[in-house]
Order: sequence, then structure tokens, then C-alpha cells
Amino acid sequence: MKTIHSITEFQRLVSLPDPLHPLISVVEVAQMQFTAAELWQQFSLDFYCVSLKKGVVGKVKYGQQYYDYDKGVMTFIAPKQIQLLDEPHPDMLNPGPARGYALLIHPDFLYGHPLAAAIKNFGFFSYAVNEALHLSEKEEAYIAEVFRKIQEECAHIDRHTQDIVLAQLDLLFNYSIRFYERQFITRKAVNHDVLTKMEQLLNTYFEQDESLKQGLPTVEMVAGKLNLSPHYLSDMLRSLTGRSAQLHIQEKVIEKAKEYLSVTSLSVAEIAYQLGFEYPQSFNKMFKKKMNISPLEYRQSFN
Repeated sequence: MKTIHSITEFQRLVSLPDPLHPLISVVEVAQMQFTAAELWQQFSLDFYCVSLKKGVVGKVKYGQQYYDYDKGVMTFIAPKQIQLLDEPHPDMLNPGPARGYALLIHPDFLYGHPLAAAIKNFGFFSYAVNEALHLSEKEEAYIAEVFRKIQEECAHIDRHTQDIVLAQLDLLFNYSIRFYERQFITRKAVNHDVLTKMEQLLNTYFEQDESLKQGLPTVEMVAGKLNLSPHYLSDMLRSLTGRSAQLHIQEKVIEKAKEYLSVTSLSVAEIAYQLGFEYPQSFNKMFKKKMNISPLEYRQSFN
């Protein structure tokens, strides 16, 4: 696997001039030429890449998913994430109608600024490529304008450049959060289907005693079975219901616990193991936190 360590190295590999600033750069997709196809079969970057792309020939694989950039989308790639450029097309040597921007940000550029910590908490940097942000024409215009302002600022570097660019990055990420929330809302019907499937999946998990074999269900397990990334699932559910995926799972665990406590004679310890807890004390702690009474007190309330 090829690891691309610097923005300068990346731009040379796609036949572009060296960046004017070594730690941040905006490049135009139409000017990029992927001439060494074998190099892009599996690679990672040591810097962030935020892309606004439209009409790109070829497919990118990220994780287990492929995305074809026939329509305008935004994608967010964090450092060290493995990427694959699949099925390189001869036209990639001459991208033709491809357009858009790729914003390359080295972590060192953010050093000492609140964004250095904040960027690590943006869920969309952990989304799969098939969970890309699809923009309306108006939204695309907003994003493209931010890219252009960063590009222009990097063309005349002075002592104000970093502060101005950081302000633009902050604006870009706030727009991204807003537009993803809009996407969750506009896909509400689809997202409700995901919520229904998640409920069915958790019901089946407990009914088939998978908890005894695999322990408590995790966000990663549920997301994998729904073909979603954990962060995307959690952010989508939070937008839809106000609760994260982890809270949904915990509520299902408590629901099953209440069922066992009210209709079976299993001991509290047995119920804990049935639900997938390694230690009964952990079950007691979660139950009391959620219900404000212990499992035993809950059971006694039925007598």
C-alpha cells in the first residue's frame, strides 16, 4: 500500500505543481491526472482531504463500498484511511467534464487552533464513501465559494493567511454539518426504514440468544449489519430521534431486562448474562442509571 506523506508529494503524483503553502492546498479536479494506475489501487494520506466533485470518471472504494462520482457530492477523508481508486478509466488521463475541488489540509496547519481537536470529532470524516453528502445547486454554490476563497488566500501568503483560512475552514465544516442534517431530514422515509430494521435486528439478536454468544450488541455490529458506518448511523439516528445509536441499543437492553424481570423467575445475575453482560454489577449499574431503581426493586414492584 502506498502512503502519501505530504501535500507536495500528492500534487506531484497527480501531475500538479507544488503547493504554494506546504500544509494546505486547494486543487481543481479537472487538472488532476492519475497517470500511475497501480499506485492508486490502495493508498492512504497523512492529511485530510475534503472534496467537492462532479462528473469524475472511475470509482473510488472506501471500506467495502464503492462510489461513482456522476453527481456532485462532498466526501471527507481523514488521515490514514485506506482508499482504493477502482477501475481506472483511460479518460482519467484527460478527465474531460470532471470538475470540482479537493481541499488538502495537513494536521500541522491546525496546530494550536480549536479546529485541531474539533476536526477529530466531526462524524463525517468517518462516514463511508457511499454516505457522501449530496448537495443542492444552492448548497454546492456555497461550498464552491468557500473552496475558491481558500484557494485565493493560499495564492498570496502573509501573516494573516492562516487566520483567514482557518475561519473559512470553520465555515466550511459548519455548512457541512448543516447540509448533512438537511440530508438526514430529506431522506426521512429511508431513515425510518433503517430505524425499523435496527429494531428488528436487535429483537432477533436477543430472541436467538446471540447475546449469550457475542455479548452486548455494539454500534459497530449493528451498523455493519445495516451496511452503514457507525458514525453515520449514530448521526442519522440523532437527527431523526434525538438519540444516538448507543442510546437506542441501551434502551433495547433495558426493555428486554424489564421483560425478563417481570415475566420470568430468572435471577438478576442470570438475566445479566442472558443480555450479554460480562458482570452482573455492570447490568445493575446500567439499569439503575436508566430506571432510578435497581433490577431487584423493579421486580419487587410487581409483587
